[in-house]
Amino acid sequence: MDRNAKVAVTLGDPAGVGPEVIVKALAALPREERRDFVIVGNVEALERADRVTGTGLRFGPADAPGDDRIAVDEVALGAALPEIGRVSPIAGDASVRYITRAVDLAMSGQADVIVTAPINKEAMNLAGHHHDGHTGLLAHLTGSKSSFMLLASERLNTIHVSTHISLKGAIERAKTERVLATIEAGHRHFLRLGKTARIAVAGLNPHCGENGLFGTEDTEFLAPAVEQARAKGIDVVGPISADTVFARAYNGAFDLVIAQYHDQGHIPIKLVAFDTAVNVSLGLPIDRVSVDHGTAFDIAGTGRANHVNMLSAIAYARLMARSPRREV
Repeated sequence: MDRNAKVAVTLGDPAGVGPEVIVKALAALPREERRDFVIVGNVEALERADRVTGTGLRFGPADAPGDDRIAVDEVALGAALPEIGRVSPIAGDASVRYITRAVDLAMSGQADVIVTAPINKEAMNLAGHHHDGHTGLLAHLTGSKSSFMLLASERLNTIHVSTHISLKGAIERAKTERVLATIEAGHRHFLRLGKTARIAVAGLNPHCGENGLFGTEDTEFLAPAVEQARAKGIDVVGPISADTVFARAYNGAFDLVIAQYHDQGHIPIKLVAFDTAVNVSLGLPIDRVSVDHGTAFDIAGTGRANHVNMLSAIAYARLMARSPRREV
């Protein structure tokens, strides 16, 4: 990563494990590299996490003179720090405030990439922020029509046509225009990273519908999207039955699989790369990478939360920070 590149890390839900995995991940990095980070959150929450993890880090204002303290862009909560391990509208509102501030930093050029710690959707909605999670909130904050969720790991990558909607809604969304846009988003991302991706489109129905026996969506909507993408010079095939395409990709046949809905893409990724896969938002005017786990209220405050996934998210964010955006 370029020394001048700045990574803004949001605290996530302050009642969850986000603060703990952040301090543990930063403590694992060389001291000189910590200067590239600014934590968007609260010093009080970070100090609480430091006490339970024993990292020995110090924190200070982002605009303070340089020393060995971790820079924190303090976001006012308007209330006392919420209790650890409980769903709270105060924590839900705080998590949205952190993300909003980080987006401001990225949109203004003060941060090159955002890394987000986990939020709790119930807490966020209790606070009056009615979004499906990070993906919808980021699209709203950046004025984007939509965004795409890419799950990235060493041997398997998936990008989703739809994410946090019902299965019935996901089926309705798997139309040619959206599938094509998802293919193009994945293609652009891999070009940005210096590679022409071999892309496979997963089928929606069992065995891609068996020529209409189990549904017509694969031939009616997915196949035309593949044809149109190929006409644009994109290396894509499909639809391929979902019960085989992920194994083929894992074994090296494809670089990216287009998953038609949330669980279709999440289950194989979490099976093979539970601790290391990261969530990347595509289609936004800013860059954002996230851990691919939740707030883990059951172990929050114990210091036991694993920070390996946060380290993976940081590494991927660094990769994006040194890779310029490209168009198809």
